[in-house]
Amino acid sequence: MGGRRHGGQLLVEQLKAHGISRVFSVPGESFLAVLDGLHGSGIENVVCRHEGGAAMMAEATGKLTGRPGVAFVTRGPGATNASAGVHVARHDSTPMVLFVGQIPRAHRDRDAFQEVDYRAFFGGLAKWVAEVDDTDRLPEYVNRAFRVAMSGRPGPVVLALPEDVLSGAATAPVLPPAPLTPPAVSETQLAEALALLTRASRPLVVAGGPGWSARAAQDLERLAGAFGLPVAVSFRRQDYMDNRAAGYVGDLGVGMNPKLAGRLREADCLLILGSRLGDIPTGGYSLVNPASPGKTIIHVHPDPAVPGSVYRADLAITATAPDFLAALRGENGPASPAWAGWASAARADYEAWQQPKETPGAVKLEDVVCWLSDNLPEDAVLANGAGNYAAFLHRYFRFKRHGTQLAPTSGSMGYGFPAAIAASLEHPERTVVCLAGDGCFQMTLNEMSTAVQHGAKVVVIVANNGRYGTIRMHQERTYPGRVSGTDLANPDFAALARAYGGHGEVVERGEDFPEAFARAHASGRLAVIELRLDPEALSTSMTLSEARALGKGKK
Repeated sequence: MGGRRHGGQLLVEQLKAHGISRVFSVPGESFLAVLDGLHGSGIENVVCRHEGGAAMMAEATGKLTGRPGVAFVTRGPGATNASAGVHVARHDSTPMVLFVGQIPRAHRDRDAFQEVDYRAFFGGLAKWVAEVDDTDRLPEYVNRAFRVAMSGRPGPVVLALPEDVLSGAATAPVLPPAPLTPPAVSETQLAEALALLTRASRPLVVAGGPGWSARAAQDLERLAGAFGLPVAVSFRRQDYMDNRAAGYVGDLGVGMNPKLAGRLREADCLLILGSRLGDIPTGGYSLVNPASPGKTIIHVHPDPAVPGSVYRADLAITATAPDFLAALRGENGPASPAWAGWASAARADYEAWQQPKETPGAVKLEDVVCWLSDNLPEDAVLANGAGNYAAFLHRYFRFKRHGTQLAPTSGSMGYGFPAAIAASLEHPERTVVCLAGDGCFQMTLNEMSTAVQHGAKVVVIVANNGRYGTIRMHQERTYPGRVSGTDLANPDFAALARAYGGHGEVVERGEDFPEAFARAHASGRLAVIELRLDPEALSTSMTLSEARALGKGKK
């Protein structure tokens, strides 16, 4: 497409060249030209109720598709609100491009209305931050934004768009996207990795990070079977391998199985596939000491700067985890591996950890999650934010396919619901469930309006125990009985869903949940099921009273 057109049209044409079919936004006067460019373009503009929700929807789209999710927000408060989603994308290594409207160029450095220096503001959050100064260069900047978001360790890019750059006219041609050429795994590296691995007696594979696919999940399962290896996944990456496979031994996340934590500490060889092996998977760096790991480390990561940044790698391979696994497809391990007993015991530990520990009350979250695990379609998408309720999902739900878990490794509350909306729009044929705590859901529940407007069929299950449960747990352990700032006054979530035009129910007995879920799913629209939990139900392993007693015992 050629001819003279304004910057908003040129930008939208460049998005179409990158295959973008949906963007998320909260409209602002700073990018009116983009809104005009989107009109009749064929790109769906999902209008959100808060910029944080829009950015989280874009991030979730990046997770689901492996291509950058796109969001548009206005200058000043719009951009600062969106920063929560940028933070998620950075920590989760998710490709994403956030476009921010900006003041006209002639008004810079006057502390103008809603003026922000975006390079300074987003500098520590995004992979790259830039401001476009010339309408003719919009295609160049957009191409670079997509390339940076996808290359190496994927992540978020922020482009600021001055209002007069967008409204200005240009004849610049649309640039075709430049193909990415990921680094290949050499035969020498493969041989070295296998040699180090086969010398081990207590190996453990840790899978995580960016760039995974359904084929990669199958390759990981094949590797585990061919070599008899135990595979753990990093925090909130449980859909990277079928949890029913014999080689799967659990997740290295918040509230991880203590026996799996022990195996990470005792392992003599770690094959790290894509994960950064950061704070959460290592129990605050206590399970593997950066100063003295005491084990052989083979680290595969697409960013050469990651291996060795915290843990010294005996062998660092610059490649994506899926490419490394693909190179291993023809390889087979020892007929009788020295670690056979170690691996089978690790799986037994996982199976034992799957047995529900009963919590108090007429509605038990462990039973709800187990029912979901047993009854949802294998391709159902599960989304969650942050809070103690999420540990029930991590512990008891068995993920069967890649692309079915949406959860923030950044620990961002409020993420699950916007992510679920994005999933339902991306895969309208699939069942999408958001599990949320009462505090977590209230951070983004205004997006119920977005879900209804755009036809997202999300079933939200709200675990209502009347408090910020995670903080209350830490509070009782540290300052027992001195409750401050953790109790919540909650609305009738089911009635609120109905007010937005959705389906709403309250469940006060566990046996009523299956039929309530069936009605919610059959409604064919946004649905909220509020679970009224016993206030004593605090976590998968501890009641409120037990947490308080533990805190008093430390005094």
